[in-house]
Amino acid sequence: MTRRAAILGTGSALPARRMSNHELAAQVDTSDEWIVERTGIRFRHVAGPDETTSTLATAAAQHALDAAGMDARDIDLIVLATATPDQTFPATATRVQAALGINDCVAFDVQAVCSGFLYALSVADSMIRSGAATNALVIGAETMTRILDWEDRNTCVLFGDGAGAIVLAARDGEQGVLSARLHADGRHNELLYVDGGVSTTGTIGKIRMKGREVFRHAVVNLANVLGETLEAAGLAPDDIDWLVPHQANARILDATARKLGLDPVKVVVTVDQHANTSAASVPLALDQAVRDGRIKKDDIVVLEAMGGGFTWGAAVVRY
Repeated sequence: MTRRAAILGTGSALPARRMSNHELAAQVDTSDEWIVERTGIRFRHVAGPDETTSTLATAAAQHALDAAGMDARDIDLIVLATATPDQTFPATATRVQAALGINDCVAFDVQAVCSGFLYALSVADSMIRSGAATNALVIGAETMTRILDWEDRNTCVLFGDGAGAIVLAARDGEQGVLSARLHADGRHNELLYVDGGVSTTGTIGKIRMKGREVFRHAVVNLANVLGETLEAAGLAPDDIDWLVPHQANARILDATARKLGLDPVKVVVTVDQHANTSAASVPLALDQAVRDGRIKKDDIVVLEAMGGGFTWGAAVVRY
């Protein structure tokens, strides 16, 4: 039998504060109509002073463990994707480990911005397939509002905070991750980046983006990697039950679905409620679709994302 990394449970967590476009328009020169027309976003969640990347990640992880019916002490691997860690070091994954009461396991962070969860999933899948791990928590968690320039309406309207998690476990059979493909092209750094860093400015910095160019690259790259990942799994677009994409912009979601010839009804969309939560967006959307009953056992689910770097990737999972 083939050893695979199967998803046993999903979970998510959102900050208590929910900010509407109308509330945001009172702070910056924008409007609900302008934001919805260009992005599809209507709300986002904003972390409060006592809410951090690690607290959101811990809550999402616990919900995933509960859904899997698993004790935290059974986890031997935590891979946490984030671009907004609690500290420069140690890894935020170790803070989650401690909060969950796990005394010893492999725990580390992955930084691939919006593609981070796909990178983390691929790493955990590889470790499980190789026998280096048996039960893993894969988490995407962000407090993106901490690095927003609230005077830049082109970026501050786009992002929100949150966390999503899955429990992966080694299983023999057909369920689990069927294929995953990752890419990066560092030549496009200036199109989406943060203008600060430990070794450059000694500051945290703020998000800067050239939205039109990012949109163009996203549609092409995502369609290509989806085709590549499906081919590796021996599947075609018609085999997809659900596409769970990175929730950056409703127009990107629509364009990607059209390129695949995929019925929009099969696309899980949460960008209107969560905005772009970077590495958290895919597991947040996955958890919502699992909990509302759309995604069921044996469904073919495709996950995809693209982020700053550029990085991009996709995975095909039999749920």
